[in-house]
Amino acid sequence: MPPTPLLSPRRQRPTGMGPVLALWVCLALGAADGKGPAPSPLAGGQPFAVVWNIPTGRCQHRFGVGLPLADYGIVENRGGHFAGQNITIFYKNKFGLYPYISPGGVVHNGGIPQRVPLRAHLARAAEDIRLLLQPAFRGLAVVDWEEWRPLWAQNWGAKRIYRAASEQWARERHRGPQLARRAFERAAQTLMEQTLLLGRSLCPGGLWGFYRFPDCFNGNWAKVANYTGRCRPAEARRNNRLGWLWAASAALYPSIYLPLALPPALRRRYVHHRLREALRVAARGAAGRLPVVAYSRLSYRRSPRFLEPADLEHTIGESAALGAAGVVLWGDMSYSRSASCASLRRYLVSTLGPYVANVTAAARACSLQRCHGHGRCVRRQPRDLGSLLHLATSPWLPFRCHCYRGWAGQDCAQRECTGGSRFSLCRAGSTLPAALMQPPGPPPQGYF
Repeated sequence: MPPTPLLSPRRQRPTGMGPVLALWVCLALGAADGKGPAPSPLAGGQPFAVVWNIPTGRCQHRFGVGLPLADYGIVENRGGHFAGQNITIFYKNKFGLYPYISPGGVVHNGGIPQRVPLRAHLARAAEDIRLLLQPAFRGLAVVDWEEWRPLWAQNWGAKRIYRAASEQWARERHRGPQLARRAFERAAQTLMEQTLLLGRSLCPGGLWGFYRFPDCFNGNWAKVANYTGRCRPAEARRNNRLGWLWAASAALYPSIYLPLALPPALRRRYVHHRLREALRVAARGAAGRLPVVAYSRLSYRRSPRFLEPADLEHTIGESAALGAAGVVLWGDMSYSRSASCASLRRYLVSTLGPYVANVTAAARACSLQRCHGHGRCVRRQPRDLGSLLHLATSPWLPFRCHCYRGWAGQDCAQRECTGGSRFSLCRAGSTLPAALMQPPGPPPQGYF
């Protein structure tokens, strides 16, 4: 049997019931998509944020190559550090007692979730969190555990070793393969769920979640005649089974890395459906919709070649248009060599930076002009792949408002019902002309 959980998911207390008519009015004036309010902005009043998660601090310190990220509105940690106040990743060998089996067959921390001492894992993980984060941390807290997946059926290919190890564990207890599957899934759930809840208890303001969840498994373009990019129905059903994970998460971090081998004509569809699945799952958060922050790269997967402008549209642009809260740009130490720093700066100044500045400014302008600054612009028709949030494409006709919590109506100009059994609707004073003619007032509070 899996260990007894040490932490319990937070439950919202039910509020008192108000008048039926007032409740009906509240529902009628709710978020435009009918699926709850939009997650709050990550960075102040910026509806769409681009976050730098590349260890390039050495470019300035060792080689004198500065990267003017702030000039383009790109969010980074202070000092260019890989882990900091805005984003921190917890990797398998530096966070708790994560069980895995290395490619050489070396077993770490028992190898499978069933063999991990949960209390010892949580104690170690708590030490690791306190070492890196302050209790007031309000950034992105990403757990990167990729060696196995929590559902038995998704451990295929090289991950079959975890099935075999679980079956061996069951044989040691004179039980059959069905116990192996059930015990693996229960222990995996307990380990992942309790790890997130621990992080949220120690740093409640952080956006805790697992990298690459949810996944879509739509990388089968070479195996089908007419590739659509859609997620496999079986994988969507499996994502539905992971409701416990979405309930414990504070954010979702799907991957939209582009394989270089993926034909250019198929890349937007590939990313589009991965994002659509994450946004579908986001509605299953315990306390409302979860922010979706997609992980992208500056280069193609397993390639040093930087993304072409069209592929920046397919990744960053598509994320903004569909209503994601932001994108994380990830990279490894290869970007911090002397020659890499110089080429990275050229790419940033010539291509990446101007595009990011355009998209983030467009998202901000659309929010102010269409949503009174109280909502995020999203595509009216998600499948309209040609509609992107670019400054040159105003007046934003292909987009609608998805209002933040506390605001309602087609243009997010009405106060939402609040206060338990009391309902209050008020028309917000329209300051749109002034907002467009002069700098806007204090933005809504974000995470950064």
